[in-house]
Amino acid sequence: MKKYLLGYDLGSSSIKASLIDAATGQSVASAQSPAEEMPMLAVHAGWAEQDPEMWWEHAQKSLQACLKKSGASGADIAAIGISYQMHGLVCVDKDQKVLRPSIIWCDSRAVDIGRSAFQSLGADYSLKHLLNSPGNFTASKLKWVKDNEPAVFERIHKVMLPGDYLAMKLTGDIVTTASGLSEGMFWDYAAGTPSEKLLSLYGIPASMLATQVPTFSIHGKVTKVMAQQLSLKEGTPVSYRAGDQPNNAFSLNVLNAGETAATAGTSGVIYSVTDKNAYDPKSRVNTFIHVNDNKPVKSNGVLLCINGTGILNSWLRKQARGNGSLYEYDQINKIAAEAPIGADGLSVLPFGNGAERVLEDKNLDASFHGLNFNRHGQSHVFRAAQEGIVFALKYGFDVLQGMGLNTKVIRAGHANMFLSPLFRETFVNTIGAPLELYDTDGAKGAALGAGVGAGVFGSFEEAFRGLKIIRTEQPSPALMGQYKNAYQTWLTHLQKAIA
Repeated sequence: MKKYLLGYDLGSSSIKASLIDAATGQSVASAQSPAEEMPMLAVHAGWAEQDPEMWWEHAQKSLQACLKKSGASGADIAAIGISYQMHGLVCVDKDQKVLRPSIIWCDSRAVDIGRSAFQSLGADYSLKHLLNSPGNFTASKLKWVKDNEPAVFERIHKVMLPGDYLAMKLTGDIVTTASGLSEGMFWDYAAGTPSEKLLSLYGIPASMLATQVPTFSIHGKVTKVMAQQLSLKEGTPVSYRAGDQPNNAFSLNVLNAGETAATAGTSGVIYSVTDKNAYDPKSRVNTFIHVNDNKPVKSNGVLLCINGTGILNSWLRKQARGNGSLYEYDQINKIAAEAPIGADGLSVLPFGNGAERVLEDKNLDASFHGLNFNRHGQSHVFRAAQEGIVFALKYGFDVLQGMGLNTKVIRAGHANMFLSPLFRETFVNTIGAPLELYDTDGAKGAALGAGVGAGVFGSFEEAFRGLKIIRTEQPSPALMGQYKNAYQTWLTHLQKAIA
């Protein structure tokens, strides 16, 4: 009898599901729902919300599509893993009903709350205990609800991250992980427990937090009702969950100090693993507990996030037309490659998706610089956008290197912006490190994590025996100098913008 593992990747644009053959570690089917992007609610500037019930609807659809594609029986799924968009806030009452839309990762309404908390707690406490400023993370978003929606706050039974919500729908259990609590900025690294001091400052009762379980363990089991509704087997364990960036690193077998993963979807991330409680004094990058943290061996991930990444490319695609219809992304990539390195002096600051942590929570909005109506055309705009995204990642990458996280190679899934040859060329020659691309994604990584958590795999090595490298991109000395000059031009524009 075949045995399968199911992985979910709950993103802000879609819900992806992947079925993995447990015997080989290979994907047998994958699907996403919806086909186009899920909407974000933006009632005010800087806000971003989504309805968790929408996530659940598309989680069901993506699972059914996987089962139909593969011909597999849901009864043969041995375990379920969940990856999810980080830093979101889901509030439910005692009946597990959602009380308000989820305030998601790119919502910047709580920036001032986090900044005030950093001053009240003091830099010494915040950096040594939280390894970050409280910032615009889940805890600060919950404080915003307390201050601005007191009637909602009074009804809250538990607060969760998006992945916790999806697991709750499957199992009826409300649990989370230490990694999840750290990404919400609830974790005290010195004490090894949720931060009593931050909870007290924000007036948040510890009872609102979900029960903590190990990342790789049985988090709950599919209920009879959900089993019947989804054609699964009652009692199927949910045995892994992690935020999308720790999970992306896991899916690429990035588990040891010095190893680095990258993504370039809606947002762009570089995530380096360290065995230290490392922090940036300005909190421009963020440290979270990695999936394989296991005392006494410490494993943390330091995360650089650029909010305005693939969303910029997506925005440009929606504005541009070729013969009256939208371009496909591969057409955009080919057109962009027609322009020279540096886009003939045109630079794009890609910060149009909310406050940017790497810019100390400034919200600059996106902007074009050096645009000349007589010189620049579509190819220059498309190229400058892709270069601008990479240059923003380079700006943050230098912060990581300044913390002593010496990266020798970067691993990424062969997806999203990394499908663009121009983006890959710009990336390796600007960052200055080789890039390894693998045939994996967040949903597949979550499925493999579920296999580890349920004991289907006896080790990480066994889980990753099917991980395949697709290609390696190397920096070119002949190109690195040209990209360095283009980056310096871009950096001059950024420094003027943030001055």
